[in-house]
Parts: sequence; structure tokens; C-alpha cells
Amino acid sequence: MRQATLAEEKALLRKRMRRLRRDFTSGREEAEAAIAKRIVAILGNEPPGVVAGYWPIAGEVDIRPALSAASDRHRLCLPVVRDRDAPLVFRAWKPGEVLVPGVFSTLVPTADKAALLPDILLVPLLAFDRRGYRLGYGGGYYDRTLARLRAEKDILAIGIAFALQEAEALPAEETDRRLDVIVTEEEEIVIR
Repeated sequence: MRQATLAEEKALLRKRMRRLRRDFTSGREEAEAAIAKRIVAILGNEPPGVVAGYWPIAGEVDIRPALSAASDRHRLCLPVVRDRDAPLVFRAWKPGEVLVPGVFSTLVPTADKAALLPDILLVPLLAFDRRGYRLGYGGGYYDRTLARLRAEKDILAIGIAFALQEAEALPAEETDRRLDVIVTEEEEIVIR
């Protein structure tokens, strides 16, 4: 019997985790509120800087309340896909500002907003493990972005997920970048 390749294994896990996250409805609002509270506490303990959030799509944890709370202390930005095989670009954003459609059904700041280099990166994911690995949608955007940012400066990469998205051990490749912290409604898992 043929053993599944790493790519096939990841594809199956993506499908399962998308379904699991999509079906999580009972208690979701409470879980998102608990996650937002943890994010606000973490950001409150960090020196003022640039925080990269994300606009939630496809059942991702909605971190917008945490971003709004953090906007008094930190500059905010959101990711923009520039090219298929390039790292993400981050454009300045403040809660309430107009956003425009981007790729993958997300919303992004307008093109006239300044490009920023984040100090803290809030990262959406489909699955995570306690080694700090994450499973995304398969485009490699956050892995390329983490590699580029870490080559330029110290950053704090925080994965954002529901506890049910935890996997025992994710299949990892050489290009997969680890997170420093993972925040769920139940706990903060410090990797670094």
C-alpha cells in the first residue's frame, strides 16, 4: 500500500480542520471573546509597536475586537497579497477605515496606505501543534513572510486558533516556520 505524501497528508488535514472549524458554532462567541481578552493582555505587555492583524475569512477567529482595543497603544496593519510567491505586504490600518476587496475574499487597506513592518504578527491558521508549527491554506504566504521578517528584525509571531484546532503533531517541511506563541480560548502556549 502506498504511503501518503506530505502534501497529501497536509491536504487531508486541511479539509478536516476546515470542516471542524466551520462546524464550531455552540460556544463560538464566548471562545472568540476569551481569545480577544488574551490577545489584548499580551499586546498590553508588549512595548508600543506595529501589530499586524488579519481580516477574518472562512471561519477564522475574529480578532477585530482585540485589534480595536490595541489601537490605542499600537499602530495596526493588515496583510495584503502582492504576488503569488512573495511574502505578504502590510499596510497601515485603523479600525473604521475603509477596506477594499483583496484576494481570497478578504478585505485589505487601500493602496495609498503606508507599508509597515510589523513587530508583532497575529497569524490565522487551520491547525497547530505544541511545537509551534501551523497549518495554513497551503499558499506559503505566512511562512515566506515570517522568514523575511525574521531576517530583518525580531518579531513576535502569535498563532490565533480555537483549542479544537490543535493537532498532536503536524507534518512539517523545511520551509515551514514556527510560531512563538499560540493563543486559544483555553490557554497561551509559549513556544519560544
